[in-house]
Amino acid sequence: MNTNNSHRKAVHFADPYLLNPTNPITINLIGAGGTGSHVLQGLARMNHVLRSLDHAGFDLRLWDDDKVTEFNIGRQDFSESEIGLYKADVLIHRCNRKYGTDWKTISERCRKTEAITHDQRKEANIYITCVDNVASRLEIDELLKQLRYNYRDETYRPLYWMDFGNSKDTGQVILSTIGEIQQPASELYRPVAYLPTIVEEFGDLLIQSEDVDDTPSCSIAEALGKQDLFINSTLAQMGCGLLFNLIRNAMTYSRGMFVNLDSTSVRPVKF
Repeated sequence: MNTNNSHRKAVHFADPYLLNPTNPITINLIGAGGTGSHVLQGLARMNHVLRSLDHAGFDLRLWDDDKVTEFNIGRQDFSESEIGLYKADVLIHRCNRKYGTDWKTISERCRKTEAITHDQRKEANIYITCVDNVASRLEIDELLKQLRYNYRDETYRPLYWMDFGNSKDTGQVILSTIGEIQQPASELYRPVAYLPTIVEEFGDLLIQSEDVDDTPSCSIAEALGKQDLFINSTLAQMGCGLLFNLIRNAMTYSRGMFVNLDSTSVRPVKF
């Protein structure tokens, strides 16, 4: 067998804790808008299936300081009766009622910790960002650098960061590791221990090119002019599929994808 690295398929093996955790995998989902509201639905379904398969499932916190407006209805997962309420509260309460979960809502922005004693609510195994500006991504990047070696125990050990971003009809999902994930030896594959973050690999130029105008829309037409009706839900489905397969199959051959609804194309992000 030829074991030359150049001839072996690159793969990332999931951290063993994801496969059979003693406690539910802790997740900080940051952003409850166009993409985040759909990602939450995917995670809730995933949690239900995993628990049915004797997996510990997820323990999730949803962060968002925004409130529902009439122009969120349709593109985001909200109804008229929820106008004026915090998005995070609406979504988590609905999810808990439907699936019997005990997930938490934090109706504020998730910021990097400035104090000497950091906010333990920010500790998690997986961070999923569904934000729409450069500053928020850079702040989460700094937060994860702070938490990489500063967490309570295995239940809160930072492992992965999945970032969602989009413009009008294009977008991307990027999975990265928070530090290196120890990989098993393999003669068949070329294990990849470290997956760079979107900030490290693509820099501000790419992030800025994907930013959308986050000022409140004054009409449905204006909202659709900023983002295609289905770009957020498409990205959410594909990103959740990547995470589910990582947990179920214990490996992944790609670390994300670029999606273009205008050309109906999907390009995987390889190692």
